[in-house]
Amino acid sequence: MTVLVTGATGNVGRPLVDRLLAAGHPVRALTRDPARANLPTGVDVVAGNLTDSDALPQLFDGVTAAHLITFGDDYAPLTNGAEIVAAAAKAGVERVTVLKGDLERSPLEQSLDDGGLRWTGLAPVEFMSNTLGWADAIRAEGVVREGFAQSRSALVHDGDIAAVAATVLTSDGHDGREYWLTGPEVLTPVDQVRILAEVLDREIRFVELSRDEVVAQWREQGFGADDIEFFLTMRTDPPAAGYTVLPTVEEVTGVPARTYAQWVAEHRTEFSDRG
Repeated sequence: MTVLVTGATGNVGRPLVDRLLAAGHPVRALTRDPARANLPTGVDVVAGNLTDSDALPQLFDGVTAAHLITFGDDYAPLTNGAEIVAAAAKAGVERVTVLKGDLERSPLEQSLDDGGLRWTGLAPVEFMSNTLGWADAIRAEGVVREGFAQSRSALVHDGDIAAVAATVLTSDGHDGREYWLTGPEVLTPVDQVRILAEVLDREIRFVELSRDEVVAQWREQGFGADDIEFFLTMRTDPPAAGYTVLPTVEEVTGVPARTYAQWVAEHRTEFSDRG
């Protein structure tokens, strides 16, 4: 089968491409900038994104399974779900995974329901790769500055999300399901820093920021009032799903979800001095 992977250079899309290739499946990868994608030889790399409705028939031509994301340019929700579903259905796409990016149901998911395609929702909690936002400060100062020190999260390894997607796209029995994906443990930011220090074998200090300091950082990064309100809710009153460990990764793939320590070990060089 030929599998279309959208968001092919992202934290989930890239390992998904590798897994599918390793299993012998032809892959078509959708990316905004093929010249910078650095995708493996043999991948059919296509320039563009899902917002371009006119290009959808060609994009889906010959595709039998598709991994979709729910946003387009500037991370705005896709508004052409009906066109995406129609093009996929006309091409004969048999299986679809959708990487959810929000607690609310997206317009694309509603269009998939209305269009009658066989699809499965993937709902990961916080990605372990978010930790890379601390990498510069860890390399330069051995410090992590973060707010909400006691907020809890069942962080999930990005590669485990890809493993679930690959399984769903290439096997039966997953239609109509929504898989909540977590790691095997609940951690606070303080726990994460402790594990980082242990695995990297270096001293790393945790400096807790105040709520106002965190909000000011978000504003400086360009986030609007709605985004900031959402971020605050996730830090101060998150849904139980965000810190409830589930066995879904192992149930779907047959392999236990990877720990945070494993993720840190895999990304050791990104936290190491580069001078």
